[in-house]
Amino acid sequence: MVDQQNSNAVKTARTTFAILEELKERNEATVTELTDAFDLSKSSIHNYLTTLEEDGYVVKNGNTYEIGLRLLDLGGHARHRQRLYDIAKEEVTELAEETGELANLLVEQHGKGVYLHRAHGVDAVKTDSYIGQRVYLHNTGLGNAILAHLPRERVEEILDQHGMPATTENTITDQDELFSHLERVREEGVAFDDEARVKGLRCVAVPIVNNNDTVEGAISVSGPTSRFQDERFREELPAKLKSVANVIELNITYT
Repeated sequence: MVDQQNSNAVKTARTTFAILEELKERNEATVTELTDAFDLSKSSIHNYLTTLEEDGYVVKNGNTYEIGLRLLDLGGHARHRQRLYDIAKEEVTELAEETGELANLLVEQHGKGVYLHRAHGVDAVKTDSYIGQRVYLHNTGLGNAILAHLPRERVEEILDQHGMPATTENTITDQDELFSHLERVREEGVAFDDEARVKGLRCVAVPIVNNNDTVEGAISVSGPTSRFQDERFREELPAKLKSVANVIELNITYT
């Protein structure tokens, strides 16, 4: 027999997080706008928001609500709990400084990629990504570097759960094509993102693999197609990334 009280508690918790997600997507929203988005009364939405505001998870500005900085405290704590972040952050920052581009560190959690660290070189372009952002794995170089080193069954689970939506005309949206691509990534030890997620942006990524042959995450360098050409794109940056990944992997093993 289902415990109705427990069921209601779970539903309430999920609604709370759904409201936070909705605020994130909208940047800000009024009680009326959130009432229209959920199958709840205006008074119920108001009660949720009031509780979240009292606890610091949302902020009220006039008639609108937005995400509060208390969530940053939780996110920062979660990031610092990641051993890979502490080991790799300085190497990724140096990678950005040496290449002049945007360097990234990504891990997989619950079938999505999560940016743990990003560093901007002097010529780095600004993108829509940010620390803590969750992204699809099938349409990013970082994601492909990770997927290529996961068991096929796990990759299929991820694709079934999250799908393979197209974000540009270069996004791979067919599973068979993706698995062929991942086989090349695994053989070459490097993933190339040729405008697969963002038009005009290329990315070179390599996996971070521990001494148990388990993928821990991936690092990458991203930049505009105008600068990511020929030898730099296909040889210079992959060699540099592999060198940095080797240092990180050694530090994982012996730290």
